[in-house]
Amino acid sequence: MTSSERAESLKRSLALLWGKADEPTRGPKPALSRERIVEAAIALADEEGLGALSMRRIAGALKVGAMSLYRYVPGKDELIDLMVDHVYAEGPDLDESGTWRERLEAACRGEWAHYHRHPWLLHVQQGRPLMGPNSLRATEATLRILDGTGLDGREMIDAIVTTSSWVAGLARSSVEASRAASETGVSDDEWWAAQEPYLADALAGVRYPMLGRVADSGGFDGPHDRAFEFGLRRVLDGLEVLVTARRAGADPATG
Repeated sequence: MTSSERAESLKRSLALLWGKADEPTRGPKPALSRERIVEAAIALADEEGLGALSMRRIAGALKVGAMSLYRYVPGKDELIDLMVDHVYAEGPDLDESGTWRERLEAACRGEWAHYHRHPWLLHVQQGRPLMGPNSLRATEATLRILDGTGLDGREMIDAIVTTSSWVAGLARSSVEASRAASETGVSDDEWWAAQEPYLADALAGVRYPMLGRVADSGGFDGPHDRAFEFGLRRVLDGLEVLVTARRAGADPATG
C-alpha cells in the first residue's frame, strides 16, 4: 500500500468510526448493517485470529455475498479499525468509589480479561492508535481514576501507557501459552514432561547453579497468572511512590 493509499484508508476509517460515512440507501432495504458485519468479524477473529479474517469468511457467516459487504465497509483495514473501537465499548463502567489504586487495579484486571476475550487485539498495531469514540471513552474513564492524585497531564498519560503496555505485554505471553496446546496438539503437561529429563540433569549440575536453586525453591511452580499478580502489585507500588511524592510536593527522584 502506497503512502497516498494509506492516507485515504485513514480518512475512510475515521469517517466510519465517527459516523460521517452514510449507510447504503440505494436499492432494496438493506439486510445488513455495519454493526452486524463488525460483530461477525469479531466473532471470527476471536475464534480463529486475524489471519482467518476475510470478507469471504465474514460473508459466509452472514449468509450473504461477499461483494455486498463492500457497500458498508471499504476493506479489511477499515474493518479492523471498526473492530478495535467496537470492543472498547464492552468494558463495564469503572466504579468511581475506592482509592485511585483500587480503581486502577480494577482497570488493569479488566484490560487483562479484555485481551483474553479478544486475543487478536494483541496483533493489531497500536504504535499510532486510531482514536474512535469508544476508545476515547475508555481513555477518559482511566484518566478520571488518576484525577486528584497530584499527577500532571503528562504523568497521567505516561501512567496509563505504562500500565497498559505492561498488561498487553504479559497478556501476549499468556494468550500464546494458552493457545499453544490447542494449536499444536501438545498439552502443557506433555510439553514439560518431554523436557523434564534434560532439564533435571542440567539443573542438577554446576553449569546452571542459579536456575537449580530457583527451581528447588519452587520458582517455576504456580499458576500461569502468577506473574500478572506479582507484576500488578509492583507496578502499582511504583506509581504510589510517585503519587505520594506529588501530594507531598516532593520530587520522587530525590525523595
